[in-house]
Amino acid sequence: MTGNQSENNVAQLTGTVETAPVFSHEVYGEGFYSFIVRTRRLSESFDLIPATVSDRLIDIGELKKGRFVAVDGQFRSYNSVLAGGQVKLTLTLFVQEIRFPDTVPDTDVDSVEMNGFICKPPVYRTTPFNREISDFLLAVNRSYNKSDYLPCICWGRNARFCGKRKVGDHVKVIGRMQSRVYQKRYPDGTVAERTAYEVSVSKIELLDGGQTSVSAGAAGNISAAVPAEGQGQAAVRDTVSAAKEAEGNVNG
Repeated sequence: MTGNQSENNVAQLTGTVETAPVFSHEVYGEGFYSFIVRTRRLSESFDLIPATVSDRLIDIGELKKGRFVAVDGQFRSYNSVLAGGQVKLTLTLFVQEIRFPDTVPDTDVDSVEMNGFICKPPVYRTTPFNREISDFLLAVNRSYNKSDYLPCICWGRNARFCGKRKVGDHVKVIGRMQSRVYQKRYPDGTVAERTAYEVSVSKIELLDGGQTSVSAGAAGNISAAVPAEGQGQAAVRDTVSAAKEAEGNVNG
């Protein structure tokens, strides 16, 4: 386990600015703005990844729609309160460095690498086309005794491997950030289109002397992270609580 918590969560992303920045919040006079980055997949489809940047890092006016950007940072979560007091787990790429390259490459970068603890029992299942899939929630420590709770999805052999894991397992995950559109049905029968954000796992490793899974090859990708020494069980307990709040409502 790394002693530097900034290394628990490392994300890189390139793409074009999809939406103009919008003021999000302020902390001790420092303003933070939200915007969306459109990043291309190898399959020629794309993901729309939410990002948050400080007005002390760049001139917010530089974030013009359609401009190509390269971002380094961390994939983070926070609880947002909706109308009626409902709490929703929201994900964002927290920008720590941003550049505006003059040349647009043929392919975009979308990667995340994290160390953390599984904080919700993995759910293993097969699709109607017999593809194996597992979902789990990962708790990733960061500075100031805070943690991020990141939904992860893996396929094939990695899905089988994850399905055998339990709450409290310490893992390292490598993958990519992705967006996924789905339909949410309400009790009154109405249906709304929503977007979920998650880490698609390409490789996962069980740490602390555990076994290691194989790379997923053409499957998805992801990332995870680790509570600091002596904080593991507390982090897991806090994460289970957050998982219950977020279940069925992640970025919903």
